[in-house]
Amino acid sequence: MRRYTPLQRAGALLLFAATGTVAAIAAIAPDTDAALLIGKASLPEPVAIRAEAVLPAPATFLREEPMLAGDTAAALLGRLSVRAADAQAILRLREARLLRPGMTVTAEVRGGENEGELVWLSFLATRDSVVRVERIGDRLVAAEQSAHIVTRTERKSAVVRSSLFAATDAAGIPDPVAVQIADIFAGEVDFHRELRKGDRLAVVYEVQALDGRPLRTGRVLAADFTNQGRTYRAVWYGSGYYSPDGKNLRKALLRSPLEFSRVSSSFGMRKHPFLQSWRAHQGVDYAAPIGTRVRAVGDGIVEFAGRQNGYGNMVILRHDARVSTVYAHLNSIGRNVRTGGRISQGDIIGSVGQTGWATGPHLHYEFRVAGVARNPLSVTLPDGAPVAAHDFAAFRAHARPLVAQLDLLGATRLAALDSSLSE
Repeated sequence: MRRYTPLQRAGALLLFAATGTVAAIAAIAPDTDAALLIGKASLPEPVAIRAEAVLPAPATFLREEPMLAGDTAAALLGRLSVRAADAQAILRLREARLLRPGMTVTAEVRGGENEGELVWLSFLATRDSVVRVERIGDRLVAAEQSAHIVTRTERKSAVVRSSLFAATDAAGIPDPVAVQIADIFAGEVDFHRELRKGDRLAVVYEVQALDGRPLRTGRVLAADFTNQGRTYRAVWYGSGYYSPDGKNLRKALLRSPLEFSRVSSSFGMRKHPFLQSWRAHQGVDYAAPIGTRVRAVGDGIVEFAGRQNGYGNMVILRHDARVSTVYAHLNSIGRNVRTGGRISQGDIIGSVGQTGWATGPHLHYEFRVAGVARNPLSVTLPDGAPVAAHDFAAFRAHARPLVAQLDLLGATRLAALDSSLSE
């Protein structure tokens, strides 16, 4: 970004004022002879005016710069116009070692005779703390303080043209929010197979800000997703997401162990890639890059974690007396995943690989009921517990304003669509 000196700023303001006056005259009286308004015998002569007399130079300047990859603290301070003596003093401070690429530094420096003298400087050092360097007398003193972070809400909507992430990117919705949306509706929408062009979403989510600048996204408070003409709604309450009528959107088991992928081999008969004979494929293969995280589809106990013949690295989770799930060809198994250990829904149990009999990187996933393989893509999944009856009134009071915000987003989206169609 180009910066201007106080003299350049003042000159620009004078030029703007002069041209603005002429434009105002022309706008008020477009058909009036300018000679009659100004007077032929009294044309103004240019007079030299010092800019400083009209617009005194500010005593201080507020600047903000990001620390770039490969940057040094000295280079950053130079871009902030901090004078050399103060920059050296800052670099000697212990807190200066906390500066890292990606951080944004704000500084107030003096102009005029004391040009470049630092008044104060600050940056977010950790998730919840700010380093502030201030001038006290002739010294620069640094302190790490708790960050005063304010949480506000954002409301946005999007239309799917190709993928969920492309839609949210186009609407300015952060990726962490898109991931939450996919997770919230994972029990209702199969994002691997059922996403369609024209699907719509609306979301109300938290944004945490420091000094008015967004720092990070927080929790999705409410969302709706319209898939193939059917709309699903979710409101955060307590420790989970529920539909406005109190139904738990979190299934007891997730439909897929991967957040985003594609099915490369379905359940049923297929030609075995190694044996070259037709055999029953007992699960579903999800093609994904090596290292893609694999999550547990539900709470359970690790029945097996290790290597097993053609399955390669494999984990088996037992969810209840009848249901178990299998995750095979893993590149690695999670460090905390051990036989007999407990796993919670959504925990990362390993990563996609190509171990065992695998012709390419993918996850082989099986769903077994009483030891018999079932199609994971069509088996009926049990619902989670709904909002308790004694808590339903409080839930409705909490959900009502959030649902109203989703309705407003939907109405705004439809109004914009009608406007574009009429043009």
